Amino acid sequence: MDLKSVQKPLKEQYRNDPSASRITLKAKGGQTETPIACSVAVGRTIYQAQAHAGVGGAGTAACSGDLLLGALSACAQITCQMVATSLNIQTKRIEVTAEGDLDLRGTLGISKEVPVGFERIQIRFDIEAPLATPEQLRTLQEKTEQYCVVMQTLVQPPKIQSQWIAS
Repeated sequence: MDLKSVQKPLKEQYRNDPSASRITLKAKGGQTETPIACSVAVGRTIYQAQAHAGVGGAGTAACSGDLLLGALSACAQITCQMVATSLNIQTKRIEVTAEGDLDLRGTLGISKEVPVGFERIQIRFDIEAPLATPEQLRTLQEKTEQYCVVMQTLVQPPKIQSQWIAS
């Protein structure tokens, strides 16, 4: 795939009309029969999600934390692949793993001293690029982390607005 030729008209369009580069992504949760599960419409697919087994879920589907880590892993994976292609770095394998640590006492309201949410997120890039120089790999890391949307969103969180509509 010639990534530069695919992106060239998009970059030209966005330079000429910056408003064309602005998009809104949307995910929508829907209620199911049980309070420990829901459906989530993302893109053109509906996923099933559940509360984690550690808070009473069945443990047979992804929990919201899994989905967050999955989004980070997917974004980092695709970004790294695209940056490697753009930099002409030949790779045999790129695998990205995201892991997060949290204390479920926070989300269960057992302890006010324990935060609700992840306390630490670790992302590991396992890259096999035998012909890449150390400088190329440093550039790959720098550019991947710079352009990974989900990673940058977690590092510099946006303002979140909450709106409740009761009927």
